[in-house]
Amino acid sequence: MVLLILTTSIHPFLGLLLLPFRSRLSMQLEILALRHQLTDYQRGGTKPRIKPPDHIFWAWLSRVWSGWQDALVFVKPATVIAWQRKRFRDHWTRVSRRRRPGRPGVPVEVRKLIRGMSQANPTWGAPRIVGELGKIGIDVAKSTVENYPPQAGGIVEVAEVGGLHHHYERRAA
Repeated sequence: MVLLILTTSIHPFLGLLLLPFRSRLSMQLEILALRHQLTDYQRGGTKPRIKPPDHIFWAWLSRVWSGWQDALVFVKPATVIAWQRKRFRDHWTRVSRRRRPGRPGVPVEVRKLIRGMSQANPTWGAPRIVGELGKIGIDVAKSTVENYPPQAGGIVEVAEVGGLHHHYERRAA
């Protein structure tokens, strides 16, 4: 008990003795940290509510000021480190989810054109259709053409693709 009283009274006294040797920036950052905690206490009731901007503030402060742990009163320093790690994880999770995996899909117009060409010209194979599409500026693979076989019956009308109008008809026999 006596040891606890001595350490709590000596620590502020030592801080007072070292005050002239601290940098101005360090003092300003400590004032900023203490004021931030004070506003958090005033904002909440008995227990301060810590919001995401507070997490960002303490993560930033821990990077720019080495004495941030001494000024921290309302949460443990390990909590701030956990916030940093969580923010890092969340950032890379969001970055990695932005794109869909796999190859991009074939546009609907190109699919209709492939089906229309194969219906209008049943003797053409996939290599010939790929060549004809290449002439009008549409680059597709042979396997892509093979994935879209002609549909049975009906009239197929293909929208404008590459500046050209393609209309193919197939009459049901």
